[in-house]
Amino acid sequence: MLHDRVLVSVDKDGERRSSGGIVIPATAAMGGRRLAWSRVAAIGPHVRMVEVGDRVLFDPEDKAEVEVNAETYVLLRERDLHAVAAERLGDSQTGLYL
Repeated sequence: MLHDRVLVSVDKDGERRSSGGIVIPATAAMGGRRLAWSRVAAIGPHVRMVEVGDRVLFDPEDKAEVEVNAETYVLLRERDLHAVAAERLGDSQTGLYL
C-alpha cells in the first residue's frame, strides 16, 4: 500500500436488515445515496486515523475495486472515508469518528 490509501474488504452477501428485522436484498433500490460499512484490510504508511481491522464508512459510488488472491477489495484514499468505528478506543470515547 502506498501513501494515504486504504484497502477495505467487500461484504459478500450485501443483504441488510431493517430495525424491525426485515431482510432487505442487495438488489433492492434505495432512494438517494447509501453509504457502506467495510473492514480495513491494509493501509498505506501515511494513513493517520485508521488501523487494520477497523470498520469504515464510505460511498460505494466513489470506489475502485481490485481483486487480490481471488478476493475483491475496494481501494480508497483516507480522505474519502466518512466515519471510523474502532474497538481499540477507550471508555472515554464513543468508538465512532464522524
